Amino acid sequence: MAANYNNSAWFYDGLSRLVYGRALVNAQVYLLQQVPANTNVLIIGGGTGWILEELTKIHPAGLQITYVEIAPNMIALSEKRNTGTNQVTLINDAIENVALSAGFDIVITPFLLDNFTESTLNKVFAHISSLLKKDELWLNASFQLTGKWWQQVLLKTMFIFFRITCGIEASKLPGIAACFEMNGYKLITEQPFFGDFIGSKVYRK
Repeated sequence: MAANYNNSAWFYDGLSRLVYGRALVNAQVYLLQQVPANTNVLIIGGGTGWILEELTKIHPAGLQITYVEIAPNMIALSEKRNTGTNQVTLINDAIENVALSAGFDIVITPFLLDNFTESTLNKVFAHISSLLKKDELWLNASFQLTGKWWQQVLLKTMFIFFRITCGIEASKLPGIAACFEMNGYKLITEQPFFGDFIGSKVYRK
């Protein structure tokens, strides 16, 4: 079952800022700075849609954005965002259920891949990868464990909370970095946030 953050739409951004300050925002804004002008962008799991406004600050026009989000309440909030004159298509479904034409210049997955078990990650990854043009960029933000004891504690707490409230299937982080490497993606640049617990990474297909 795909994770659905519908129940958390009204408090998700506030809760994330309470726990992480601006780290989750900064991690995603870092990735948005890698988006070139006049490109065809796929954003998956963008939540309440604030990321659309941040992207519009960088590119107020010229982008074709497809925004896939499983939670209806998140989509409702995203519809109210200022997107300039960019062309935005909102799709309310799980990405694995969405039939899109291949040919995206940029894929952005902000804290999406963390939600899956290993087997589901591999299936979803393959589907997303098929939509991205060769030699183009996949921008991913995920949690990561770098050996600090508090990371395990915070991660376990998060998984329990969101399994209860939103039905996420994962109980531990899948091998996200290994999945990119196994599928032939090259890591171009990366930036850690929040004591290395968050990693923003730019991959080239």
